Amino acid sequence: MSQPLQHFIDTQELSPEILRRQLDLIAALKAADEQRACPRILEGASLGMIFEEASTRTRVSFEVAMTKLGGHALYLKPGEIHLGEKENIKDTAKVLSRMVDAVEIRAFKHHTVAEFARHAEVPVINGLTDYNHPTQAVCDVFTMTEHMLPGKDLSDVTVVFVGDATNVCTSTAMIVTMLGGTFIHARPEQYGIKAQWPSVLDEIARNEERFGGRYLDTEDVEDAVARADFVYTDLWWWFGQEDEIPDRVKAFKPRYQVNAQLMAKAPRHAKFMHCLPASRGVEATDEVMDSAQSIIYDQSENRLHTEKGLLAWYVYPRVTQATEPLRHYHEGRIEALLEPLR
Repeated sequence: MSQPLQHFIDTQELSPEILRRQLDLIAALKAADEQRACPRILEGASLGMIFEEASTRTRVSFEVAMTKLGGHALYLKPGEIHLGEKENIKDTAKVLSRMVDAVEIRAFKHHTVAEFARHAEVPVINGLTDYNHPTQAVCDVFTMTEHMLPGKDLSDVTVVFVGDATNVCTSTAMIVTMLGGTFIHARPEQYGIKAQWPSVLDEIARNEERFGGRYLDTEDVEDAVARADFVYTDLWWWFGQEDEIPDRVKAFKPRYQVNAQLMAKAPRHAKFMHCLPASRGVEATDEVMDSAQSIIYDQSENRLHTEKGLLAWYVYPRVTQATEPLRHYHEGRIEALLEPLR
């Protein structure tokens, strides 16, 4: 009997205990993959991948992850399906639910993913929206576990995010505080979470109260970085914000650019993170991105292992495998129907 339907839309829907179990599963699948022994636990399963915008890491990681787990992924790029145009979200969700075992969706607006999940009859995984990027957030805390000082736990970690309140910033703030860690946002005031995503502050406050996390925001980037275990940054602008580029550059540069001078103020053990894609020489310099402190490519690789873990977590419990006698019965019946055609 298949398990109840669960979606992965927002890490706030989980608990620290569930998140830590997911991190353990990701670690186990990564270890298996490194020995070319990834279990094919999703044999015969299919994943529909809907993308309203271009993607490198999300698209490749989900497709390869599904293949490694024994399943198949179908890339549905913009213009190839009728989602939201010639067909409403409900109908697309219902139809795909009859054809695939799970759906990953990257959308411009968060309500698109939420509405799709409301009507879907298979697990839906949020591959990024304007509000959040939960698969990246899980990947990032997993990467942190691999680079923490010995003896530290995620509840002891201080993450300093330098720059705009992007979807990655909001997601990192929520997941770090849920796991009991400290998140500091160093930014010009007008580009803080409060100014752009006030509802996120309510979620963070809940994490502080329930799980002991700590959230701070400041314009004093030098003081913030001095406390960091991890210094994280992201793009200063995204699609649809091109008209704001001059104002954003003026606000962020040079003080909020992660360069060698800023990283020199961080503890020696601090690591540099970026979800990519990056505008090299803008939010971060080549000197930092290619330094020994940088773990940006570890992050990118870990998207693959994270997607394997999330697919296994949400899809495997609902995929039933036929017994050998049942397989033989259907094989014999179908071969008998085809025999006259030989």
